[in-house]
Amino acid sequence: MRSKGWGRIAALAVACVVGWSGCAKREDAKKIVVTGSSTVAPLMSEIGKRFEEKHPGVRVDVQTGGSSRGVNDARQGLNDVGMASRAANDDEKDMTFTPIALDGIAMIVHASNPVQELTSDQVRAIYRDEINNWSQVGGPDLAITVVNKSEGRSTLELFLKYFKLEPAEIKADVIVGDNAQDIKSVATDPGAIGYVSVGTAEFEAKRGTSLKALPLEGVPPTIEAVRAGKFPLSRPLNLVTAKAPEGLAKDLIEFATSPDVRDLVEAQFFVPLDTPS
Repeated sequence: MRSKGWGRIAALAVACVVGWSGCAKREDAKKIVVTGSSTVAPLMSEIGKRFEEKHPGVRVDVQTGGSSRGVNDARQGLNDVGMASRAANDDEKDMTFTPIALDGIAMIVHASNPVQELTSDQVRAIYRDEINNWSQVGGPDLAITVVNKSEGRSTLELFLKYFKLEPAEIKADVIVGDNAQDIKSVATDPGAIGYVSVGTAEFEAKRGTSLKALPLEGVPPTIEAVRAGKFPLSRPLNLVTAKAPEGLAKDLIEFATSPDVRDLVEAQFFVPLDTPS
């Protein structure tokens, strides 16, 4: 009986070594946790997959939640790398922000909307509910549905800064989180207006989504305009760490800024940093 008991213990020990059977799960792979901007996340997911191919045994876990989450998680040690679709704020200068691409932000309306351009003053008035019908800016007699980003989104921060708006001034009808929600809200509502990444807007329009992006200060909302440094509302896409990156985080960031991922940057309709202007 004693020998059979020891045999069962030995068998259980072997089961623990190979993984499960009632024991604590063994980590088979080293994991790099990346959190933050929903704008950067799709690109980082693709970069992560390619990084995993080159580094067997490593898994890159990409999670969204907004740029503020990415930066705060990095500061608090809750991730290995944060994602922020903006430059560092003044109180974040002690952290390490590494740009991996450029992006622009475009105003979008439903494809059926005949309005071809809005001035900055008109955009401000629309978001303050001082203009609430498209007929006031040369469009149809149709109520304007204001779509705005939720707090913590860097796109919102840049929108507010560029159009010189305060959060309390905005009278939104719909609050969304990421670009996909914004696009869905505008594409399904002929009276809607919102704002998303230039590359995303350009891609969705080309694939037949019912939206169009409007020029800003007379500059067309295109990747080429961002590449040439002409589009007025542009931003860097950054990876963030609390200090100089080390270990696997450093390896991932270096890979994300290398020529090895240039095609992935372009496939996501962003502008590679080494693209000549």
